[in-house]
Amino acid sequence: MKRILVGDDEPSMRELLGIMLGKEGYEVVTADSRRMAAAVLAKAHVDMVITDVKLPDGDGIEILRHVKAAAPETVVVVMTAFGSTQTAVAALKLGAHDYLTKPFDVDELKIVVRGALEKRQLVEENLLLKAEFRTRHGLDRIVGVSPVMAAVFDVIRSVAPTASTILITGESGTGKELVAKAIHTLSPRRDAPFVSVNCGALPETLLESELFGHVKGAFTDAHQNKKGLFEAAHRGTLFLDEVGETSPAMQVKLLRALQDKKVRRVGGTGEVDVDVRLVAATNRPLEQLIRERTFREDLYYRLNVIPIHIPPLRQRREDVPLLAEHFLARFGK
Repeated sequence: MKRILVGDDEPSMRELLGIMLGKEGYEVVTADSRRMAAAVLAKAHVDMVITDVKLPDGDGIEILRHVKAAAPETVVVVMTAFGSTQTAVAALKLGAHDYLTKPFDVDELKIVVRGALEKRQLVEENLLLKAEFRTRHGLDRIVGVSPVMAAVFDVIRSVAPTASTILITGESGTGKELVAKAIHTLSPRRDAPFVSVNCGALPETLLESELFGHVKGAFTDAHQNKKGLFEAAHRGTLFLDEVGETSPAMQVKLLRALQDKKVRRVGGTGEVDVDVRLVAATNRPLEQLIRERTFREDLYYRLNVIPIHIPPLRQRREDVPLLAEHFLARFGK
């Protein structure tokens, strides 16, 4: 049963709305002041608020602000006196679902209440669908029941909500990009882009242009300005696969971008602010590359804030039947 809070200092109005809404199947609680309404909202779950603008100790706009700050999903309808259009418009700008002008028609009120609660239900269903999507396209895409994979899942769940840079290690084919996508999907950045690039698949000059972008005329084929992948992933996640394949010169540029949170397009002079969560992956032993002086130690420590190692299948053989069934079901379609 949906619960509606009615805020009005007129006893007759509270009684009228209580009876009418009760007949419609709603649970009604009432308040005769802003303070009383705030007390009800603090201790009880409310699906909807119907409040008069004029209250003895404040106004309905204050209640509207309070509701939107404490429980944004709660819908609010404001009642105003005839001719108070300016107040009604202000309420709508602050997030009210609708307004009613006193005296109002009972049937009109019923339509407004029904529409407001239907809107709330749609919002709730949308949130549930998004949560289901995150689960389905997050960890559920990574197949494994072995203890070593259970440990990986635990790490993913714990680090995904953070902003920390992550280095995923593991042999080719172990699912490093799936892990990166799961981290993004379960993170606060999930609604922003997930951008992926294989650093080992591009020559250095092309990789620099892909990552940082270029300005028109920077090289022969640069016919127009182009954003790089750092800019494309703004407020999202940038996945650098096979980061161990980058050249020392490219590593310097990556380090600068990580430190300054700025990028400079190839051929450009200005810098662009970027807000990205970086997830890198490699199948090469970076510690050994550091000893061989082919990978920068300072970049390694920038990338390896939180390490996640994906074990090869030979170390989790109990996952083989599960993977076989997964691929059979997937490709059998």
